[in-house]
Amino acid sequence: PAAMLRALRRRWDAYKYRFVPWLALNLRRKRRTLRYVPESSQDKIISDEDVFETLLKTFKALFINDLSRQAHILALLPEIKCKYLGLLTVEQKQSTVNSHNHQSQRVLSPEEVLFNTLGFSITRDQSSLVSAGTGVFVTKGFVPKGTVVSMYPGTVYRKHEPIFFQSLGNPFIFRCIDGILIDGNDKGISRSVYRSCSRRDRLGPFQMSDESWLTAALQNPLAVGQYVNNCSHEKAANVCYQEFDVPEYFPVELKQYLPNIVYSHDIESHLRCVVLVTLRDIKQGEELFSNYYTVVN
Repeated sequence: PAAMLRALRRRWDAYKYRFVPWLALNLRRKRRTLRYVPESSQDKIISDEDVFETLLKTFKALFINDLSRQAHILALLPEIKCKYLGLLTVEQKQSTVNSHNHQSQRVLSPEEVLFNTLGFSITRDQSSLVSAGTGVFVTKGFVPKGTVVSMYPGTVYRKHEPIFFQSLGNPFIFRCIDGILIDGNDKGISRSVYRSCSRRDRLGPFQMSDESWLTAALQNPLAVGQYVNNCSHEKAANVCYQEFDVPEYFPVELKQYLPNIVYSHDIESHLRCVVLVTLRDIKQGEELFSNYYTVVN
């Protein structure tokens, strides 16, 4: 009987976020932990321009750090090669000019690049909350208030698109204000769907999205936002979700670091991303906390 009750409890825990009466009751109970956004235009902690500049700065640094792996792109687009060679340090230029020195050039880890670029690094680790599983921590540096500290990766679905089977037992589905869904699960059907869509949209050597967030070896160290845990009365939210549509002029060579892909290939629209922005200064060693009531489980 005890084993049967535990099994029923697990099923209920996976299902209860779909049960409207339960959700309504618990929304009332946890009113103080909610963040209300009456208009989508008001859901901006920082401007879209600030989000764009942060992503651009970070992705450029990642691209330059991994320049030797970008040979096919640089060969196809000489103007891009000239642009990035101009951003290299003197030491990096010497290694690039002499191809034999490529192996001797020290390539930094993505976490080191993030720290050198934005002044902090983050990682996944065991949460400080009991039974909360994995969480996200600032492992090095300092994150000022109003900073993009993470991204929510996953496949982007419009309202009418099928997500039933992907959603079963899936606690990583984020619902945007306009009803767009982002499936941030890195396992099972969700993982397979993302990989399929990502490879479908690839243009020769140009990757239109990042698949590395599905693995332990992240190319974009920001792409861990799906593991940020829910706040509690003891642990207040220190980050907030903010939606961002990638503009058409986003550099094609940097799209390989975007951890999102659209489910339907025939839709002409901007790619939806969700970033996590800090609500206060966050110090080294602190865990990130947001609010799960903007997530559809």
